[in-house]
Formats: sequence, structure tokens, C-alpha cells
Amino acid sequence: MTELVRGTPGLVRAVNDRAALHLLLRQGPLTRPEISRLTGLSKPTASQVLARLEGAGLVVGNGLRTGLPGRVPETYRVNPAAAYATAVDVTPEWIAVRAADITGTVLGEAEAPAPAGGGREALVAALRGALARVPTPEPPRRVVVGVQGAVDPTTGRLAHASEEDMAAWFFPDVERTLGAELGVPVRIENDVNLAAVAERTHAAAGCPDFVLLWADEGLGAALVLDGRLHRGHFGGAGEVGYLPLPGAPTAREAGGPYGRHGYQELAGGDAVRELLHAHGVPGADFAETVAEAVRRAGHGTDVPPVGGEAEAARAGLGRVAARLAAGLASIVTVVDPGLVVLAGRLCAAGGEPLRALVERELRVLAHSRARIRLSGVPGNPVLAGALDLALTAAREEVFGGPPPVGGGPVL
Repeated sequence: MTELVRGTPGLVRAVNDRAALHLLLRQGPLTRPEISRLTGLSKPTASQVLARLEGAGLVVGNGLRTGLPGRVPETYRVNPAAAYATAVDVTPEWIAVRAADITGTVLGEAEAPAPAGGGREALVAALRGALARVPTPEPPRRVVVGVQGAVDPTTGRLAHASEEDMAAWFFPDVERTLGAELGVPVRIENDVNLAAVAERTHAAAGCPDFVLLWADEGLGAALVLDGRLHRGHFGGAGEVGYLPLPGAPTAREAGGPYGRHGYQELAGGDAVRELLHAHGVPGADFAETVAEAVRRAGHGTDVPPVGGEAEAARAGLGRVAARLAAGLASIVTVVDPGLVVLAGRLCAAGGEPLRALVERELRVLAHSRARIRLSGVPGNPVLAGALDLALTAAREEVFGGPPPVGGGPVL
């Protein structure tokens, strides 16, 4: 319970209503006495709050609490039909969608093919078709779309994205335009940023300052500082694939800032596959090759294998870890996070053996005490993060604002 704060009658009602709603989201269903006790409101005031929320359609009865002595109390919960939110993850190959009611209960999930070509019209049609695969009883209050790029807030256009893969997205005022075309409020967010949002309740729970490194076919990072995503003035914070590193081509040598150079050419998926192939480790793609290297190296086994094949695999994995750590060293030296989360298919394929190697290399390269953890999000972390942001925005709109500071009421 937090210290009560005085305010005007209107402010008191609004804050107390929000406090009750967020309490019911976290701990419901609850009885009137429980709401009174947990919020610090008097029983008559708690009853008034519930009456207002029921009248507004935000709270509904959830049946009687049986099995207790004395009068059988009625329980209450947030009305699931009060609002809906939808998350979308767009890649060059497919569009994934997940929808939920305002309580966070997932209503469904589906995938649809991405548009094979065309411009804005084809993109809108593909998004509309994907959303139709997971319909909500009413239009969602918020749709958050994860993309391999980011909206530049100074121009309203998509930036930091492949012009080949994301060609249909390069039009003015992209969020507002898509929202008007689809008939719902749309927010576009970088996919790696969304993965970091999802990690706030998983690997990064309890750590307000962390970095997520996304190692996949491409490399990216997300910065969460004081519990908030840091996007940068032009929306490009975390575009570490272009980070200059020794041993990698520079932008000058690659013909410009968007050429093939930097961290990506040192530790991206293709570079890792080629490095491990040079150590005799086979694999059709980088994830398969990394997993095979871990198997051959025997990391984590009671009796590590011996012989040239095992030694070559261990040497290859060590070089992969050194390359990943080289980029991380620059990041953690500047940001000083408490935690680094390793995510993406490359890190998943390497698992705990690769994590431990990266941590060891980072301790040598940087004066940082940041813990190193693997991603803890099951399934698609981009969809999970997008739904988190969409639900937060929908709840703030429907509940009249964010949760009160400390979650407590005012007097």
C-alpha cells in the first residue's frame, strides 16, 4: 500500500478507478472487501468504485466465492470485452498475427504470406488479410506492428530498413497512413525493440537497464534504460550491425554507410556459417552449423570428446564467441547495463555453451560486470512484445491513463 495523496474529487475518482482496474488485472477476480483491503480504500468507497466501473462496462461479476464461512461474497473481474489489442510481426516471408482481449487472454494467432511484390496497396491488402485471420469481436483499440526497421520520428517514414525487403513500406507518414487504410490505430516498432519489451518479464525481469543482442541472419540490439526503450533521436538506436570493428570492412571500403561492413560482416549469420565451415563444421545454414559445432565440441558433457574434429569445433565456437563479444564490448562500455540478453536463432542454436563463451570473452574485452543470459521468451518474442505494447496502449485509453504511481489510491 502506498502513501495516500490528496487531490480534487475528479482526480480522486479517476485514480481510484484506475488503481482498482489494474489491481483486478494483476490479482482478480476479487471481492469488494479484498479490493478495499488491497487498495487502502474504505469499504463504502470501494463499493462506489465498483459501481462506477460496472456501469461503464469495465468490470463484471465473476460469481460467488464459496467455501468460506459467513456471507458468500461476489467476486469481480475486468470485463474482457472492454477492449481488444492486436500484434503483428512482419518479415519478408510472412506476416504473423496475435490478438487478445484487454485482460491479455490470447484469442488466436495465425500466419499469412507476405506480399510477393507491389506497393502500398499490396501491403495494405496483405495486412488486412492477416488481421482477418484472427478477428476480434470489435476492432482492436491498438495494433502494434513489428518490422525489420524503424520509423524515423523526425520524418514519419520507415528508416533503417532494407529497400529490397521493405520496398512497399517507404511512403510518407507510414503509421498514420496505414491506420487510416486499416481503420485502426497503428504503431510501427522495430522488431528487436519488441523482443526486448517481451524480455522485461522474462530474462530481464527485475533489471531496468539491459541490452538485448539479436544475433540471427542479421545483427541488431535494443537498449532498455531505466525500464524504457531507448529509440534514439532518429529511431535508429541499436542498429549495431553497422558498428565499425577491427577485422571487418569499413563503410569507406564498402562504398557507404549502408554497404556490407562492420559488426554484421564479422558476426552475422553468413559470416558465422563461413567461419565454422572453415573449421570443418558442416551445416546448410548458420543455425544448423552452430548447433552442429556445439554437438561436436561436446560442451556440457561429462566426458568431452577428443580428436581433431572436436578440437576444430571448439576453436570455431571460440572464434564465434570472440566476434560476438567484440561488438558487445563497445556497447556495454558505453551503456553500462546490468544485463545482456542473447536472443535470435544464432544464440538459440549455441545455447548455454555459446553464452558461457561470450561471457568469458566479454570479461576479457570490457570492464563490465553485466550478467549474460539467454532469451527467456517462449515462441515468437516479437509478437509477444508487440502485444505487450498494444495492450498497454489500449488499457491506458480505456482506463483513462497509466496505473497510478505505486498502484495506490488517492484521498
